[in-house]
Amino acid sequence: MEEKLKLYLRAMISNSGSDLHLKSGSQVRVRVHGVLKVLGQDELSADMMDKLAQEITTADQYEKLQTDRNLDFSYVLGDENRFRVNFFFQMDGLSAVFRIIPVKILTLEELNLPPVIQTFTEIQRGLVLVTGVTGSGKSTTLAAILDKINRESKKHIITVEDPIEFVHKDRGCLINQRGIGQDAHSFSDALRAALREDPDIILVGEMRDLETIDIALHAANTGHLVFSTLHTLDAKETIDRIVGMFGNEEQNRIRMSLASVLEGVISQRLIPTKRGGRVAGIEILKKTARIEQLIAENRDAEIPDALFEGKDIYGTQT
Repeated sequence: MEEKLKLYLRAMISNSGSDLHLKSGSQVRVRVHGVLKVLGQDELSADMMDKLAQEITTADQYEKLQTDRNLDFSYVLGDENRFRVNFFFQMDGLSAVFRIIPVKILTLEELNLPPVIQTFTEIQRGLVLVTGVTGSGKSTTLAAILDKINRESKKHIITVEDPIEFVHKDRGCLINQRGIGQDAHSFSDALRAALREDPDIILVGEMRDLETIDIALHAANTGHLVFSTLHTLDAKETIDRIVGMFGNEEQNRIRMSLASVLEGVISQRLIPTKRGGRVAGIEILKKTARIEQLIAENRDAEIPDALFEGKDIYGTQT
């Protein structure tokens, strides 16, 4: 089955696809410019999907899949193609999604991102979040930011990811990349350990739970620069989501901490073009005295207006 998988993945790449979908009892599909399309005539049985899972996972990973009923890991095809993989059980058996991870890390300029984003590579401490729906390019933007820091600074960077996506080589910086399940048990465990590992910069692949958010805020408060992602659409929703995840008795503390350490929010979505491709639409929040005050005083509804008013002075963008 792994040989068939390689054929599907190569076909996806040649069709400029982003995601390969495999499902027990269904045809193979690929997402191209946001649209799912059938790839060939093969129909995958439950046995075929189980055999594939056994062939491309380790014994420990396969056991984890049977126990947790889903599994995240990376898959490498040749020397030039890496994929983020999620296997999961559904009513007809196993399904899997393979998302392509570009091997080449594009620069901020090559991604045509606004110049203000480069200022986030120059700050020394605080929290910077990249947000958007799945497939909006969050990981690509973060990789470009880290790559610029790596090329221009001499710092210790620790990443905690599930799984590791872009691979960074040591250039100016020393970079330790840790994968959940492979190198660490959880985001919170790895983040807590990172505070004892002399980091300058910490990248947390995703702030999934209260403990991870709390430790990330603490890390930013104690002199580290922390990057992470959330599945939110804009800066206002991002702040509401973080604060709202905590109980009422904790929300004021979290809000004050967030107001103090939040240096920026880059919210992006991919917008279809008339030619069939997609371009990035981006909102950028950059810390100002007014933004800090609005967050601290629970006036999140005023943030969009503040971003619009500050675009010429601070480089904020809506």
